[in-house]
Amino acid sequence: MVTCKPYVVGIDCGGTNTVMGIVDSRGKVVAKNAIKTKAYIEFNDFIDAIARSLSELFEQVGGPQMITGIGIGAPNGNYYTGTIEYAPNLPWKGILPLADALYERLGIPVAVTNDANAAAIGEMTYGAARGMRDFIEITLGTGVGSGIVINGELVYGHDGFAGELGHVRIRHNGNRMCGCGMTDHLECYCSATGVARTAREFLATRETPSALRNLVPEEITSKDVFDAAMAGDALAKEIFDFTGRIMGQAFADFVAFSAPEAIILFGGLANAGDLLMKPIVKAMEENLLQIWKGKIKVLPSGLASGDAAVLGASALGWKAKNEN
Repeated sequence: MVTCKPYVVGIDCGGTNTVMGIVDSRGKVVAKNAIKTKAYIEFNDFIDAIARSLSELFEQVGGPQMITGIGIGAPNGNYYTGTIEYAPNLPWKGILPLADALYERLGIPVAVTNDANAAAIGEMTYGAARGMRDFIEITLGTGVGSGIVINGELVYGHDGFAGELGHVRIRHNGNRMCGCGMTDHLECYCSATGVARTAREFLATRETPSALRNLVPEEITSKDVFDAAMAGDALAKEIFDFTGRIMGQAFADFVAFSAPEAIILFGGLANAGDLLMKPIVKAMEENLLQIWKGKIKVLPSGLASGDAAVLGASALGWKAKNEN
């Protein structure tokens, strides 16, 4: 690590927001900014917006000459190629040269990985997975992502895309279309948007009184469901129970192939606490093989919302410098 360049940049590119932070060698976020991901119809306009936002942040730490490298966590981000490839929750399709495009604008080395992988790296370094060598990070936001760590190493697979657990098919009635174009993936039910879809379904098929009936169905969000559940709304609680059961059943399958010490939940939906945790753990335990019952922890992230992916991505910034 070169002392004259004491900072790296971590960028969390999400389906809704893109958050960027300047991070020092001790893992402290010293400056932070964000833009709306879907505000940019053209990919090049999005890259320009990131470059402008970073330039503003650079001035807070003495200029771009203080930055060693940039690490980015992005949906379908490929660590090997620096590209985003066919990300279902982003407005731009195809293979996008993320690392090269940003390097062209800023002249600072860039490395890319999947956004959930970046969150896992951040969790392992600074959060609830410190000291763990085997765990799965599940990110619950616009979509559902995952980062799998086995024997202390992040799993990338032969092509850079290992660990797309959000796109495991968990129901087989074909009722919900996923953003990727297939049906009934975990993401369809257990993302923030999935919770809102469940709310609309329940309102249409159940007669249970609910404060959610006072809202325009198409405008209901997972936060609306959470607020109603916290106020004691029976239908809202049922929505979270339904979501948690599906997630817990899927987690039992995940345990069967990697035997993690813990499954860690990160993202806005994870803040639902026991509303989600209790049905997850119950369903997972009911579906685990006997050898794993009572042994697998389900934990909330140990990092503030937004920081796990930023910090994880920032670790790639040091490596980006070494690779260029």
